[in-house]
Amino acid sequence: MRGLWHSMTTYFSEPQSMYYRFGEDQEQVLKVLAERYIGANAQADFVYRVFQQSGILQNDEGLYDLNLGERFPNAPKDHISYAAALIWGDENRNLDVLVRCYGPVRFYLNNELVYRSTVIDEITPDATVKMGIDIEPGWNTVWLEMKNTPAGFGCQFGSDEGKVRIMNVLAPFQERSGQAGWVFSEPVPSGQKQPNLLAGQEESGLKWLPEVQWPASEQNTANLERIYGLLRGRHAYAWTQLNNRDASGHPVRLSGQSSGPLQIWLGGKTIAEVNEAGLFEVEISAAFGRHDLLIRSECQAEAESWGFELSASIGTEPIQLELPQRVQGALDECWFYAGPFESGADPELVDLMRMDRVYPTSSRQTSTEAGSASTRAEQTYWRLDRPDAFIRPYYENAMLSNKWTVGSVTNYGRWDYPLGVTVYGLLQAGRYMQRPDITRYAAEHVQSCTQMYAYSLWDREQYGFPAINQQLIMLKMLDNCGSFGSAMLEAYTECKDPTILPIADRIADFMLSRLERRADGAFYRTCVGEYAENTMWADDLYMSTPFLVRYARVTGNSAALDEAAKQFSLYRKYLFMPEYKIMSHVYDFKYEQATQIPWGRGNGWTLFSLTEVLEALPEEHPERPALIAFFNELCEGYVALQSESGLWHQVLNNAETYLEASCTAMFAYGFARGVRFGWFKDPASYITAAQHAWKGLVCNAIDRQGNVHGVCSGSRYAFTAEYYDQDLRTVTNDNHGIGIMMLAGTEVAKMEKYLSECAVNSPIAFGASGL
Repeated sequence: MRGLWHSMTTYFSEPQSMYYRFGEDQEQVLKVLAERYIGANAQADFVYRVFQQSGILQNDEGLYDLNLGERFPNAPKDHISYAAALIWGDENRNLDVLVRCYGPVRFYLNNELVYRSTVIDEITPDATVKMGIDIEPGWNTVWLEMKNTPAGFGCQFGSDEGKVRIMNVLAPFQERSGQAGWVFSEPVPSGQKQPNLLAGQEESGLKWLPEVQWPASEQNTANLERIYGLLRGRHAYAWTQLNNRDASGHPVRLSGQSSGPLQIWLGGKTIAEVNEAGLFEVEISAAFGRHDLLIRSECQAEAESWGFELSASIGTEPIQLELPQRVQGALDECWFYAGPFESGADPELVDLMRMDRVYPTSSRQTSTEAGSASTRAEQTYWRLDRPDAFIRPYYENAMLSNKWTVGSVTNYGRWDYPLGVTVYGLLQAGRYMQRPDITRYAAEHVQSCTQMYAYSLWDREQYGFPAINQQLIMLKMLDNCGSFGSAMLEAYTECKDPTILPIADRIADFMLSRLERRADGAFYRTCVGEYAENTMWADDLYMSTPFLVRYARVTGNSAALDEAAKQFSLYRKYLFMPEYKIMSHVYDFKYEQATQIPWGRGNGWTLFSLTEVLEALPEEHPERPALIAFFNELCEGYVALQSESGLWHQVLNNAETYLEASCTAMFAYGFARGVRFGWFKDPASYITAAQHAWKGLVCNAIDRQGNVHGVCSGSRYAFTAEYYDQDLRTVTNDNHGIGIMMLAGTEVAKMEKYLSECAVNSPIAFGASGL
């Protein structure tokens, strides 16, 4: 048999283990695990950037759609256009990208030709080319050269699985520094020398789009008219920050001119009203420091222009006006604008000076998904005084994010399923240790996603693909919603944030009403045209049932709990391996058979989720006896396969595969809960197995700094054990393992406390039960 996860000594020696430092002390281990994770994943907010809506948008797969035939319908044959972007890499990383050609395409990465289209690529409808590219640390230059032919002009380009492998692109050229999106050139004759991206925009000799500045004809137009047009009867808001660096207490003078009535607020309080067009000047009191300054401007029925100018000063010294939120690519801008609003459609003042709101511009409401947002045409968000230039938040904690991000980047603010387990682990560990700082951190991670939900829906409508909350918004499978949705509802008990329940309603509707099912009602994956087409995964019991349990608990919807119980009976029918009393990872309906490969974590998900359902099921529930029996069957199968180290193998019934940490933590969790809740017929062996598993983890998987080792990376599926053993490598501090380590430690500690109380309170019964 090979050593632990290929070689235990690859990760740390005995003195580096958590056991060497703390033994099996669950609370000390939990403390180090939680604090290491929080220290490595700072509460970094979204990055706000300028994005021009007239630029290149994404489709619902996340591919950037450079359909230049639509943008330049009169371009001569054989003319070419270029498109360019920058991608940041935190580290060396391979990324799978897709190209779909409308015509001839050449793709350069860091000035090296990576791909040249073939005639098959160019003329076959929807032909997709997939290639792996190597992203280097620092800025990487992406350059597309596209030629116009009768077949088409341009291409689609982006990362494979764009909602999980996020590829944010930034504009090159100093004139657009920090701005999001591609630049692309007007067509020029082919044969022209390829321009130098390192040169300035003007020096390139090409006309680059989208335009950064207003055309000369607009530059002398009043600001709001330039942005929105002359819309008589409408109004708009402008928001800036007044940065008063004078501590003398002298009054601040606001002066300027307006095309019509203005209302001015400072720090949320009305300080001035301008009733007519012309010059104005008012004196106000403003303490030292920054103050939000908000203006409401009306375009009157008889107005010939629409806009205002405003400056601030103390005596002869000007006071700086600054953007209220740092925005990359904004350069010298100092005002945000929102509008145009119809009469009677004013947002609440307390909601206006925020970055997590979209604003209805009409009093007519048209609801969409879960009643949470209006249609695109009736909402708006903050923008700048530039052509089509909106402020847009981006998840850039990992600017080129992998599905399972590890290392120096922070996971904070991301919605995905491994992080759902991490957040749940932090919540439970924080509660057990009575550490409100830990539970607050976990709840705020959830809130960073949910409070931007309405914006994210609008962002997708506006730009084709959301820049944040991608998996939640592009809701297509259980992976996208169940795990983090369950953690979200668990966090709801901590924060009662009102943004959570509408999202939970949408997820519940997806699971209960719209998710793919077999004829017998079992959840499965259609995935048409993909490798996983027509399959059922043990993983999906975790991606669905814990959420349904919590949804039933929070809302009183008993149908959700009934559905969770039903799914276990159905999955048992397809995936249970009676000879071992464990679960196959996948059932492939294309071949009408299970893979018969009992992947460790797939089984871990099963047991983990079953304990969540059993805890919630009433004693009189008709499914409860069968599920208790199923729980005992599974645990009997798992305990028989535990290794001498206390850990389980990556493929449970194959001792030649490596020992894996995340499934071990899940089995320890399940056994400990079974003991504590009294689900076992004979609990003695499971007490021993849970404690043995925990010792194995602190000896071999958790080092004394709280780093988690030996966790298998995210899996596809196969009919051979070799895939799971050889292709799925272990990753340090993988989010599939960190949270479940905390959950296992918490549950083993609770089990031991329960056993201690049983021995003290009822020693005769305790002894008689075999405990």
